[in-house]
Amino acid sequence: MKKQVIAAALSAVMAIGMVGCGSGASSNSAASTASEAASTAATEAAVASTEAADATSAAPVADGSDFSVGLVADVGGVNDGSFNQSAWAGLQKASQDLGIKANYLESSGDADYKPNIEAFMDEDTDLIICVGYMLADALREEATANPDQKFAIIDDASCADLPNVTCLMFKQEQASYLVGVVAGMMTKTNNVGFILGMASDTMHLFGYGYVAGVLDTNPDCKIQQMNANSFADPATGKSDANSMITNGADIIFHAAGGTGNGVIEGCQEGGIYAIGVDSDQSSIAPKTVITSAMKRVDNAVYDASKNAMDGTLQAGVVTYDITNGGVDIAPTTDLLTDDVITKVNQVKQDMIDGKITVPSSKDEFDAKYGDDAYQLDN
Repeated sequence: MKKQVIAAALSAVMAIGMVGCGSGASSNSAASTASEAASTAATEAAVASTEAADATSAAPVADGSDFSVGLVADVGGVNDGSFNQSAWAGLQKASQDLGIKANYLESSGDADYKPNIEAFMDEDTDLIICVGYMLADALREEATANPDQKFAIIDDASCADLPNVTCLMFKQEQASYLVGVVAGMMTKTNNVGFILGMASDTMHLFGYGYVAGVLDTNPDCKIQQMNANSFADPATGKSDANSMITNGADIIFHAAGGTGNGVIEGCQEGGIYAIGVDSDQSSIAPKTVITSAMKRVDNAVYDASKNAMDGTLQAGVVTYDITNGGVDIAPTTDLLTDDVITKVNQVKQDMIDGKITVPSSKDEFDAKYGDDAYQLDN
């Protein structure tokens, strides 16, 4: 299934309204209801967060009304309350600030990736942004066959050798380490959880960072780990969370896209804390989500769109990390104690100063923590 939205220049209110109208990804009624509510709340948080970003909120330097950007969303769609939604929020901001014509197409599976890319090329779209590493193969094929078309892709560097592709990469392990510190300090049962959306080198970085952060803060803490094997299945997310709660977890971090909406619902019903991902997900369940591991995908999409419009977008890898505000914990800290906030700020500064290096590969992680501490990469 495909869904296309055209965000006209300077019509942010209309664009935000369209984002909130998407359907849920699961047929499970309880999980679907939670997913829809989560989507609406996360849209407001994502757009507000984007508007607050000083690095990408500069006044437009040119009229972008003749420039178009198409976003190819992965499964879960632009209402997933997470990764895809953050990307769309960034493009909405570019449309509002710069006058860029902003479109999106959603993918229900990998069979949609190539047709969605080709649909944007048929419309002479100036820049096509692919959301997520799962689109890399389709992107490589199309970028190779169409060298004059500009592309960007989020969370994949395998196409960095192509002269018409910009790879937008994040040090998500750094943000995950910070929320691991939070979990390690705030758990009362000495038992926390981690739910992964899908196993891949990119996604395992969330796990390496989180587990490292927990263990460096609380070496005796148990860390339950599950792979939901989907970014768009809140029912499975909720089931996995319930299992962890039954086994004693009192804080669960998800890196699972739309599946994570079910994780948050399970934590809310189970009376424990959840940790969100990609955007500030506290608005979904304000008394449940204590923090989120933020990746400023919105900023990356905004930057790529603006630079492409200005003619300054460069091929290769662009990295967003703790030093340039590309990753962080969420600004909402209402449920965090003062000592936790102080500790997180100190750890963050130690990362910037090079005193703490978060493992960014299996080899680096295993060398310090052993090969059985993180279980989902085996």
